[in-house]
Parts: sequence; C-alpha cells; structure tokens
Amino acid sequence: MEPNGNQTRNSADTSNVHIACVIPARGGSKGIRLKNIKILAGQPLISWALRAALDSKAFDSVWVSTEHPQIARISEEWGAKVHDRDPQYAQDKTLALDTMREFSQKHPEADYIMMLQCTSPCVHPWMLREPCRMIREEGYDSVFGVTRLHLFRWKELKKKGDKPVSENFDPIYRPRRQDWDGEICENGQFYLFHKKLLDEGVTQGGKIGYYEMDPKYSVDIDTDLDWQLAEQRIVKYGYFGKTTNYQNLKLAVFNIDGVITDNQIHVTAKGEEFRSFNCSDLEGLKLLKEAGVDVRLITGYDRNIVDFISERTGCVVEGNVQDKLGILTKWVNDLGLDWSQVTYMGNDASDVGAMRKVGLGGTPVDAFDEVRYAARYIGSKPGGRGAVRQFCDHILQILNKLGSDSASC
Repeated sequence: MEPNGNQTRNSADTSNVHIACVIPARGGSKGIRLKNIKILAGQPLISWALRAALDSKAFDSVWVSTEHPQIARISEEWGAKVHDRDPQYAQDKTLALDTMREFSQKHPEADYIMMLQCTSPCVHPWMLREPCRMIREEGYDSVFGVTRLHLFRWKELKKKGDKPVSENFDPIYRPRRQDWDGEICENGQFYLFHKKLLDEGVTQGGKIGYYEMDPKYSVDIDTDLDWQLAEQRIVKYGYFGKTTNYQNLKLAVFNIDGVITDNQIHVTAKGEEFRSFNCSDLEGLKLLKEAGVDVRLITGYDRNIVDFISERTGCVVEGNVQDKLGILTKWVNDLGLDWSQVTYMGNDASDVGAMRKVGLGGTPVDAFDEVRYAARYIGSKPGGRGAVRQFCDHILQILNKLGSDSASC
C-alpha cells in the first residue's frame, strides 16, 4: 500500500465521512446474458461481492446500481440498497465513470465511493476494510486494488521489419521468478475515491494509495471459459459468509416433496400412485451423515412415504408436515442449536420461512421464483434429479476446505 506522491486534496478530518459501496450491475451484458445474476457456485454472481461488502461493516451504505428489475430484486434480497439507474447510463458504451457520476449526483451524502466489481467474485471482507481504513485514518483520496504479476513483457510488433524488444527485463540476464519482485498491476476489483475526483473525470487522484491482493483472489469474468475457472477458484478461495457456521454444522433438513422427488405423482393403470427418487441424491444424504451432520427429512405426505424414505436413508423423517418452520424450530430447540448451524433445502412458498431462518437455505433450479430469491444456494439441477446431491457436495466441499485450511495453519 503505497501513495504515489501526489499532493493530497483532503486535509479535513476523514474519520466520520460517509463511504458508499456501489456495485454497478446493468442488465444488458452482451458476452454472457444477465451475467450479473447468473448462478456461480450456487449463488447469483452479484451475491459474492454483496456478501463481502455487507459483512465487512466498512461502509455506511451498500448499493447496487442497476436498471434491471430482477437484478434489483435479488440485490435487495441479499441486503443491498438499490440505486435505480437511469437507462441512458446502462448502455453498451456507457463509461463506469459516468455511472458513478450519476450515482453521486443522486446521493450527495456519499463523500467517498467504492466502485466494487461483481465480476471479481473472490473478494473477502478484509480486502475492503483496509482501503476504507486508509481513507478514514490516513487521509488518502483514492485507493485501488492491485495484484503482483511476474510476466515478461515485449513490445508489440506493429509493422513489418519491427524487431521484438523486451520492456521490463534484460533477456541476457533473465531473472528467476524468486529473484524478481514482479510488477504491480491494477486488478480492477475495486476503486475507492473521493467524489470530487469525478468532476476531474478520474477515480485516481490526490493522495493515491493501492491495496495489494494475492493473485489467487484475482478472478475476472468476461467469457464462458472464465466462468468455469471462476467456479473452481470460488470453491477454494471464495468467501462463504458468516451466517452459516460451517465449521460447526450440525443439522441439515430437506423437504422431500419437489427436492428429493421431482414433484410429480405417477399413476399406474390400476390407479396406484408412486413417486421416484434419484439414487445419487440419497447417496449425498449418506455422505453428509458420514461427515457428522444430522440429516432429517420432512414431507407433507403420509406414512407410506415416511417409512420408505426412512428405511432407505436411515434419517429421521417427519410426515404430514404443514408448518415446516414450526417443526424445524422444534428440532433446533430440542438439539440446542443456533440457527447458523442449520441448513435447509426446499422448493416451494411454504419453505421460504425456514430457508430465511437457517444459516444456509438451498433450492433446486426448478423452484418457484420466490424461493430462488430467498435461497443462498441454487443448484443447477432440478428436484429429484441431482439437486440434493449438488447441495450435499457443496456443503462437503466447504467442510473439506475449512479442514484443509485448519490443518495448514
């Protein structure tokens, strides 16, 4: 974190200034349709940045600037305020600077603005606290994120006859990576600046500082290939929030109807009803139990379903359940648990209350919109066809990640 030596414009006390975090998220992404709310590792892309910003407690307000109603709804569900962006500032050629200028004009209470990009999803709360501290305590006017890269650069050959020229190293004395400090490069993750800089058409000025991040956290998403790489990186290096106590997860509850089943009732020629189950889903429940998690199931149907599922899974199964949050509350109280130690997976409106209460609420991809809005994990598979296994694997991956992190400490 180094200033660039520019003269500071900010001689006043900055300890009580209003710092607003603004995540620009228009609905007209061309490379990947509605990219900002596409599901990445079980969550809308924008939620990764929102969760880190809100949990950092570094900002006086956290906003999403958008013109798209679905992005606005999802952002509000995750706890952000929504700035209703004028559509003229949501065009393909709109500059980020103009987007921030429009926000600043409509929210004069914000003295400083952090433009946080949701296409860089591996952000953690501590990465945001330090830049804000630099503003409040050290009088910086602007701070931005950087990453140290070890790349040898060559001058581009633009016409015939040009000769390659190295730009940042001597080929005769080519350094080893461990003998070279590398170069500091902007990673585009965030730009924090005083609003007056917008009048000059810049986000970096006055007393400038940077905040260096490990390259493993620098993920930028522009293409479908980037998306696949980002999902792998998120699982290993992403921030999964503080509302779920993964390290002490004790109870996982699944609604059988539409989650373990496909929400259909099949009828034979004789009028007998039957439903189907996915063996992979049942195996996921078994793996979760083997990891020490108490797995319980609920259904609105009668004893036949209860007895069959109980026998196949070895789980406690509660049938004829009308009040899902009620039975879940009873179990939490009986086991002496905190809600952060509980996960729940449902697919219908009657599940929303339970999903909002627990540390992590999950749902299949074919759930109703209201359920998807409430969920903090959305599988890519439908109910009865692998969604449960995905949710179980998601939890187990995080448990394994936390175990590995602890072992390496």
